[in-house]
Amino acid sequence: MKSKEKKAFEDELNAKNVQESAKDQPVNEENTEEAAPLTHEEELNKELEEAQSQLADEKDKYLRLSAEFDNYRKRTMKEKAELILNGGEKSISSILPVIDDLERAIKTMETAKDVEAVKEGVELIYNKFISILGHNGVKVIETKDQPLDTDYHEAIAVVPAPAEEQKGKILDCVQTGYTLNDKVIRHAKVVVGE
Repeated sequence: MKSKEKKAFEDELNAKNVQESAKDQPVNEENTEEAAPLTHEEELNKELEEAQSQLADEKDKYLRLSAEFDNYRKRTMKEKAELILNGGEKSISSILPVIDDLERAIKTMETAKDVEAVKEGVELIYNKFISILGHNGVKVIETKDQPLDTDYHEAIAVVPAPAEEQKGKILDCVQTGYTLNDKVIRHAKVVVGE
């Protein structure tokens, strides 16, 4: 019986050794595939899959960005068209009180006997209108005793200067000029001394 016990003991010892060596080096099929180096074809396939995945991501980003830009372009075009259509609303609204004043002045002129009062009323309306234009960025181009500046003035006549210091200066303004936010929208038509 000793030999049977001895054999059983050796079998148990061998089984333990096999288990310990199995722990150190697993021998299943999955581990052999991972441990085995990839063939050149498998490496190329793996790189191709990664490149295709990256390409798909970049294409998705590009399409999203393109759609976002297209929406932005359409929105800004719509806003610009609306601004052009309704851009003068503020200016027109500020002029409406002047029209009301002119209507009252016309009604008053029908029955007025005092010309000076009517003249004074019209001058008040004119000053109010110029003030409103000034608030909207419109300014009158100064001409009185100014030297001729072709950026702002248009000489329509040249006459002999009555005095030496008036040579090359503006003697008379035939039509008033205006600027809008420092841009000339109408040149002043002037007479220049020579």
